[in-house]
Amino acid sequence: MRLPFIAGSVISLAACCFLFIGGLPLRAEEPLDKQLAAVLDEAPYRHSHWGLLFVELKSGEVVFEHNRHKLFAPASATKLYSVAAALDGLGADYRFRTPVFARGELGADGKLKGDLILRASGDPTLGGRTNDKGEIAFTDSDHTYANWSGDAGITPQDPLNGLNDLARQVSAAGVKHVEGDVFVDDRLFEIAEASGSGPKQVSPIVINDNVIDLILKPGEVGKPAEITWRPQCSVVRVEARVETIAAGGKLETFVREQADGLITVTGKVPADKAPLVKIHEVTEAAGWARSLFIEALERAGVTVASKPALKHPACSLPTASSYAEHQQVAELVSLPFAENAKLILKVSHNLHASELPLLLAASKGKRTLAQGMQLQREFLLRAGLDADSISFGGGAGGARADYVTPHATVQLLQYLSTRADFAVLERALPIMGVDGTLAKTVKPDSVVRGKVHAKTGTLVWENVLNDRGLIASKALAGYLTTASGQRVVFAAFVNGVHSREGVDSKRIGSDLGRICEMVHRAK
Repeated sequence: MRLPFIAGSVISLAACCFLFIGGLPLRAEEPLDKQLAAVLDEAPYRHSHWGLLFVELKSGEVVFEHNRHKLFAPASATKLYSVAAALDGLGADYRFRTPVFARGELGADGKLKGDLILRASGDPTLGGRTNDKGEIAFTDSDHTYANWSGDAGITPQDPLNGLNDLARQVSAAGVKHVEGDVFVDDRLFEIAEASGSGPKQVSPIVINDNVIDLILKPGEVGKPAEITWRPQCSVVRVEARVETIAAGGKLETFVREQADGLITVTGKVPADKAPLVKIHEVTEAAGWARSLFIEALERAGVTVASKPALKHPACSLPTASSYAEHQQVAELVSLPFAENAKLILKVSHNLHASELPLLLAASKGKRTLAQGMQLQREFLLRAGLDADSISFGGGAGGARADYVTPHATVQLLQYLSTRADFAVLERALPIMGVDGTLAKTVKPDSVVRGKVHAKTGTLVWENVLNDRGLIASKALAGYLTTASGQRVVFAAFVNGVHSREGVDSKRIGSDLGRICEMVHRAK
């Protein structure tokens, strides 16, 4: 159904204390629209485009609007749309089921005269992030951003936990030796390219986001830095020539793939630098998963005649309907999809968000990104949005075709608040000043700390002409609780900000936080 969008004039309400905009104090008499206009007119935004819409959730009354019907690049706020469509199409309680089949005769002596086949289900974590609480663990800055972010971290869980579980099940089913081969069936959907930074290959089989984590720790000045990596596999070797330099020196690291599975890490790391994470994406997801699974089987006491290799061997796989003819010897069941939604939204996981349209397609017996995006369009129409007013090229927010309006985004958020699974979505959103991509947006004593549940977005292009960055988009959209306890739904986008001294994505994020503080106080 189409929700009514109650029109109203912009409400000008006084703030209840002194506010500082652009370094100048605004007294309590300043109306909200003037406070916000002052932010939009600050020097860093001279050439930029703003789009904002704040609406009272209960009444539909407009609190503030600016260019609400204009198109803006939403960056990772796109994930609100793709996650919402996936929650609708799959369900918050959906669980990925990844089976292993024995193809051939299994003798009483435990010898399988045939092959083991791991049938990929599209499970984005495959048990590699599950913590003791039965949740998918995350760090506020995900490891998939490590090559662009200096504070990226890794979760403590073993990324091979899921494969190890499957291997133990295979052994428990009586398989002790595989005379044939081990295959990974990755035909659930067509391999696609992720939109946004991070790993690029979207595959139905995912182990540790299909990257190798390289963890650098400085040593004594003049000595080599210590390096460890995970997950380890015999088909990959890592050689490091990273020097520890004096504290305060310039960090330089270079990760390169050489021939025959060799990865080299070179550079310099300051002695006062905290342990640093870098990542290297594997070339072929299926070959990587196969090699890791063979070694997991060996650890579980199952010997395999075939050997790990960087590339998956050519093979003939069963048809979808003929799998029933083979013995299932293991199955990994994931946590509910609500946990995947939380991971995607909290850390803005580009790879997993890029997979969502393909998972939608697979749920309907389809296989392509275009088919999945059409299913997302159908969901948006059911939600009451004018799908023709927006554009998407993928699920993560980095596609050149991604454009939305503040109006459509607020409409989506209004609709989601009426759904029975709204608590799942709200719990999945980053909380301002608390966690995820909003953890450091405001100071600990901010009035909106813990009062804003919203999705962030950042898109930066390289301005080669001027040798600096162009912040193509900074976005924030979600729900805000005001000083009086009212809920406000909002979307705020700014496009086209030149990066320069004192002006970067963190500064703009702080300004979006200031805007939320102003609305919070005024209402």
